[in-house]
Amino acid sequence: MSFFFKSSPRPKWSPAELARVTKESFLALDTSTSAKAHEEVEKNIQSIRQMLSGDGELEPNEDHVSQLTLEICKEDVIALFIHKLPTLVWDARKDLVYCWSILLRQNIDSHYCCVEYLESHLELLDFLVVCYNNKEIALNCGSMLRECIKYPTLAKCILESNSFELFFKYVELPTFDIASDALATFKDLLTKNETTVSQFLISHYDQFFELYEKLLTSPNYVTRRQSLKILSDFLLEVQNSQTMKRYIQEVRYLKIMMALLKDSSKNIQISAFHIFKVFVANPNKPRPIIDFLVENREELLIALQKLPASKGEEDDQVEEEKGLIIEEIETISSLSKANK
Repeated sequence: MSFFFKSSPRPKWSPAELARVTKESFLALDTSTSAKAHEEVEKNIQSIRQMLSGDGELEPNEDHVSQLTLEICKEDVIALFIHKLPTLVWDARKDLVYCWSILLRQNIDSHYCCVEYLESHLELLDFLVVCYNNKEIALNCGSMLRECIKYPTLAKCILESNSFELFFKYVELPTFDIASDALATFKDLLTKNETTVSQFLISHYDQFFELYEKLLTSPNYVTRRQSLKILSDFLLEVQNSQTMKRYIQEVRYLKIMMALLKDSSKNIQISAFHIFKVFVANPNKPRPIIDFLVENREELLIALQKLPASKGEEDDQVEEEKGLIIEEIETISSLSKANK
């Protein structure tokens, strides 16, 4: 006769007990590197995941989810989630990131408790950003940051932090997966919260676009293409009209678009055209912009005529707009000659 023994199941913790034992197990990692200590943390994270999302058979208890969320903030477990992330094994990190998205969206009595906790502990957001330097956890931190960015107050905190400038370096990291992930986070920061981004661009215009210029002129093709696409995504938004009006007054940025119009990549040429046309179509072009268009008329017309053409509704629109822009440049040049 055969006997099969199973280990005793983990006790059914209350939300408060689960938050407490999780905190204790995380803190125990400070004095122990044993497999048992890590196993205890992993089991606790699994228990949190089960309480938050159910076990596949039973749906989560909403009261327990709310209580657990409150206790995790009260016991500072949310801070331990972030600070201890580098010490966790892959599976534990994966479960923790899954729990993170659920915890952040818990709205208890009109309060996003975890979001408010992070607003009061901004160093945690900085930690997540800086962790792009750690290859082991960079993608986990990226996922957690993108969850944070869904909330305008946290997006604003990240944009206005000193660590935000690091993204201009991260998008060109040599590890492709990490650079791509950083670029995805960077894009979300600049496109997901229109009002927040609009206010940020107005108050940080010079500093931001000086850094952004380096991305647009990067020798890295992916960086040029993606940063140009992101620029088009946020600059042409109605919310950012004030910033756009300022941007198209500056010759230095017109020069960049002209260079990108002549890029070897079709995608870059077309994306650059969509921003270049705004410079030309602006009815209130300042004198330096007019002078530049006149002085570079022939080169610009050649670049525009060489824009790749293919079949499709969007391409037909590009062809029509290209004709109008060429016509406008010719008109500007004619008027300039007549006034001399």
